[in-house]
Amino acid sequence: MKESSDGFVRADQIDLKRLDEQLERHLNKVVTMERNSKREDGDGVAATTINKTSSKKERQDWEIDPSKLVIKSVIARGTFGTVHRGVYEVQDVAVKLLDWGEEGNRTDAEIAALRAAFVQEVAVWHKLDHPNVTKFIGATMGSSELHIQTESGQIGMPSNVCCVVVEYLPGGALKSYLIKNRRRKLPFKVVIQLALDLARGLSYLHMQKIVHRDVKTENMLLDKSRTVKIADFGVARVEASNPNDMTGETGTLGYMAPEVLNGNPYNRKCDVYSFGICLWEIYCCDMPYPDLSFAEVTSAVVRQNLRPEIPRCCPSALANVMKRCWDANPDKRPEMDEVVSMMEAIDTSNGGGMIPADQQQGCFCFRRHRGP
Repeated sequence: MKESSDGFVRADQIDLKRLDEQLERHLNKVVTMERNSKREDGDGVAATTINKTSSKKERQDWEIDPSKLVIKSVIARGTFGTVHRGVYEVQDVAVKLLDWGEEGNRTDAEIAALRAAFVQEVAVWHKLDHPNVTKFIGATMGSSELHIQTESGQIGMPSNVCCVVVEYLPGGALKSYLIKNRRRKLPFKVVIQLALDLARGLSYLHMQKIVHRDVKTENMLLDKSRTVKIADFGVARVEASNPNDMTGETGTLGYMAPEVLNGNPYNRKCDVYSFGICLWEIYCCDMPYPDLSFAEVTSAVVRQNLRPEIPRCCPSALANVMKRCWDANPDKRPEMDEVVSMMEAIDTSNGGGMIPADQQQGCFCFRRHRGP
């Protein structure tokens, strides 16, 4: 993918200071309007009508009707909230509930910033349409109509709760699937299929000028036919035309590119690096650097060029993709559309790949049957 002459526009970059200033100006404006409405007795009804009309205009196209959403049991828990099973109209969905202010331990400015980040995630996600990206259904910010369905009835939610509604994928996280197959490993055809799904999804995102920034197997979900779909756009960004505008340690230990770990400017090539780590993980059904601390991984990856050890019987075509993707120099890493082409060219007819370390048969680089 080539950059256009005007580069990549980072439309959703958040400036917290500016956000606070805008919030303060907005509150001052509201106070002034209320004072004016009290002075003008005859204009009270008209002012109310105008305000209601304005509220309707401000409704975003990604907003759902909360009354049509049924929220059920918890299927996952995170830092800021929970993920539930649910039904929206007649579709099975996953509902991500976020509540930042219920405990009263955050300032108004912090809550405003978190809500702005929420809008950013939704703004990125609702425009995407690809078979390897989790389908976005809708979202809502702070509604008193949200209820969780329980065996004894329904429990109302605090009005400051926000939620994101996406398609429900019954296969769970790719990471969990790999852990289940850690002992026997996966057939080589399955390895290539899973990796191609992920590569195609990332290639699409990059074509849309979106950098995911937290590519890892935990953020990839499987549908009932074992198709991989990219999820969790909580730290995704529209790529900046100036790499200096994208800095900071964003991502997950073990998957973060050297330039990200080092706090240097970066671009979409950080996703390519993370894909290389995921490719190794899919092939080996194992975790990268399980025994190293954050400091040890950071130092070794950046200064000693540490990478996961590729099994000696890994087909050379696949090993080459890994090595090119996790090159220390971002400019030498391929674009994701090139990665897709390289993966599509790999011959899987003879099988091939690593056998479990605890088996004594030796190493068969082109073993026809691999895995369960």
